[in-house]
Amino acid sequence: MSGNNFSEPSTAFLGRPRLLRNARLATLDPLLPGLGIVEKGAVVVENGRICYAGPESELPVPAIESADIFDLEGRWVTPGLIDCHTHIIYGGNRAREFEMRLQGATYEEVARAGGGIVSSVNATNALSIDGLVAAALPRLDTLLAEGVTTIEIKSGYGLNIDAELRILRAARAFERLRPVRVVTSYLAAHATPLAYKGRNDAYIDEVVLPGMQQGAAEGLIDAVDGFCEGIAFQPSEIARVFDAARSLGLPVKLHAEQLSNLGGAKLAAGYGALSADHLEYLDAEGVKAMAASGTVAVLLPGAFYAINEKQKPPVQLLRDARVPIAIATDSNPGTSPLTSLLLTMNMSATLFGLTVDECIAGATREGARALGLLSETGTIEVGKSADLAIWSVESPAELVYRIGFNPLHAHLFKGERIDR
Repeated sequence: MSGNNFSEPSTAFLGRPRLLRNARLATLDPLLPGLGIVEKGAVVVENGRICYAGPESELPVPAIESADIFDLEGRWVTPGLIDCHTHIIYGGNRAREFEMRLQGATYEEVARAGGGIVSSVNATNALSIDGLVAAALPRLDTLLAEGVTTIEIKSGYGLNIDAELRILRAARAFERLRPVRVVTSYLAAHATPLAYKGRNDAYIDEVVLPGMQQGAAEGLIDAVDGFCEGIAFQPSEIARVFDAARSLGLPVKLHAEQLSNLGGAKLAAGYGALSADHLEYLDAEGVKAMAASGTVAVLLPGAFYAINEKQKPPVQLLRDARVPIAIATDSNPGTSPLTSLLLTMNMSATLFGLTVDECIAGATREGARALGLLSETGTIEVGKSADLAIWSVESPAELVYRIGFNPLHAHLFKGERIDR
């Protein structure tokens, strides 16, 4: 069997089926143990879909005869990475308040100096859709360079109807500009703007709910999110938001139990939420509710690290209850200025004690599950989108072990090759 060397530059894969051979596959197939490893594996791609994935020795003869063949030279192949929780569209940055905190300033002192979320809201609201896209593209490109093929993007730094929808329109533009799948989350219930201070219900009535209605009508919203916390919204207020989402047929997810335990994860599970995210203060009752509903736990070590949190999420409780665990960057200007899913994997292992298999699954299969996309992507299985990452590593553990090193050789999105 002969063919092209995959190390050589090529144009996009078009036309004939492609056979990627001489590969080591981490399929993440849930029916196989661990990472679903196939040594001496092969993948056949046609029309953007996976037509075969398994041992090279079992390739059907027609696939060999009709395909263009590419030799991966023993490289590892995983599903394309999935960043299932980000806030990458915003204006400005919060480097100055980071510096102030290093000098001993309290959160209140930073806020009085114009920092905090108000700073990001003001900078975001000053930008047009084109300006938001231009500001966020470098962050997106950094993630794509690590093999990310699907990304979730939240609104939440507008806090008025026009600005929230402008963020979502900018997110939709990325699919026209880059080879990536974008999932949007409407997060107007992120914080209460100063004009509504102490009037959360009025803000929900006048901004959150009508903005959701308009965004849904325009097809801008894939899911609805909220921040359930003492400094944000109470469970009863989030329930109002989720009731409206349910009436529009929109799935929900929730920032829950990051700084305290208000029972947000249990609330989210009661609505059949796709995910509950952060979860440092999650208790056994919340874990039980998530397990019963199939709600994915999304862990965000970047935020844990950036705010110097001490309480870790209850990983063993989640494992024992068989709650799926995903991981994500939580890329945002204030509490997780992180744009590396590879580093997120390392942080998940070193800070939270996740295993190598859990980290890789968390950034692929379980990330897809957290977005409701597991039938489309997240594993290397027949029928799924050919979203693949090809790595120059000796073992999958290197993807979690290394810090500040990107071993991506190339990746495919919907069957099209993208070189680094």
